[in-house]
Amino acid sequence: MSLISVDKTITIALSVKDRYASAAWYGSMLGFETTYHADEAGWSELQTNTPGVTMGLGEHTEPAPGNCVPVFGVTDLDAARQKLEQANVRFDGPTDVVEGMVKTATFYDMDGNALMLAQDLTGGAP
Repeated sequence: MSLISVDKTITIALSVKDRYASAAWYGSMLGFETTYHADEAGWSELQTNTPGVTMGLGEHTEPAPGNCVPVFGVTDLDAARQKLEQANVRFDGPTDVVEGMVKTATFYDMDGNALMLAQDLTGGAP
């Protein structure tokens, strides 16, 4: 039995310079469909060809290629975070909230690899 329960979704988060150009590239090269651009959050999301797996593009002026962060969906981020913290899992600062969109928290495995938990706050709509 695991400490927390993640749902059947995963988002692969990548750092890019231009979300719109990258979304178009992934669309034309791999057939991924853009589900939305959240300009206020500097974030775009694409549906991959694998059910339950999306690609998130985080816009940065100086992207960090190779810095891929798997993002695991959970239904209650606060409860999941509390359980992981009680097991001495290290988190990177406080939980981030984009009202009406998403709640996220970055944490690290025992080798220092960044992982993220995300709770959908949209009520199911992309």
